[in-house]
Amino acid sequence: MPIDADKALAAEPRSATVEWDHKDIQLYHLGLGAGTPATDPGELRYTLESRLHVLPSFATVAGAGMGMLGGLSAPGIDVDLAAVLHGGQSIALHRPIPVRGRAVTTSRIAAVYDKGKAAVLVLRSETADDDGPLWTSDAEIFVRGEGGFGGERGPSGRTPEPDRAPDRTVTRHIREDQALLYRLSGDWNPLHADPDFARQAGFDRPILHGLCTYGMTLKAVVDTALDGDTGRVRAYRTRFAGVVFPGETLRIRMWDADGGVRAAVTAVERDDAPVLADTFVTTA
Repeated sequence: MPIDADKALAAEPRSATVEWDHKDIQLYHLGLGAGTPATDPGELRYTLESRLHVLPSFATVAGAGMGMLGGLSAPGIDVDLAAVLHGGQSIALHRPIPVRGRAVTTSRIAAVYDKGKAAVLVLRSETADDDGPLWTSDAEIFVRGEGGFGGERGPSGRTPEPDRAPDRTVTRHIREDQALLYRLSGDWNPLHADPDFARQAGFDRPILHGLCTYGMTLKAVVDTALDGDTGRVRAYRTRFAGVVFPGETLRIRMWDADGGVRAAVTAVERDDAPVLADTFVTTA
């Protein structure tokens, strides 16, 4: 079997050094659509090095996402990347991410679940610098066709939306070139740029990175519910419920909740097709 759960769980963690500075953070923010209007003080927090604040979702691209790459190459994991889907993502912040950093990311397979027709790998990355832990990141990876091996099914993690109107709703337009810019932060999958590759994968055109939508949503929550204060974010989780195409518009609905903000994201032009679900930003 391509996935040997026992071997994967018992494997020694893999470590890699990651570095970043203000240019990496500015590029990431621009890839999320930051900078419009260009002179808006709220946008300059994301684009101007002398005022720079770091969105916590930057953790998903620091070091070009080395944590996820390390997990998929772990002992016991031998899968067809065409069968791999990013099912969910969470980050927990131990302290604010500095504008310039050098840290060590240690990655391992934290869990392997059997969903019947698919296996789910939980790839955990823990990142720390000389001053201590910075963040912990979990990526849930669905591997189609690799279930049925008799393992634990794992938690559901799904929660119903609040039975009331959102406390705020915003829309965010996705530029036609946004995937091309976002991929410069490290995700070079041609699915997000090459029309021929996208058609082979079953899409009529390239799709936006799920982690780009993830970052755009966090920025919208910070800007509208947290007074632009990135330092208030303590954790952030989501489930990827559908694809987004460049040129579309995201509708982001938010509900204030105990401990943070709940959110749900849909694609406006496709009758509000689900994009992100079970989304929660834990705040200070």
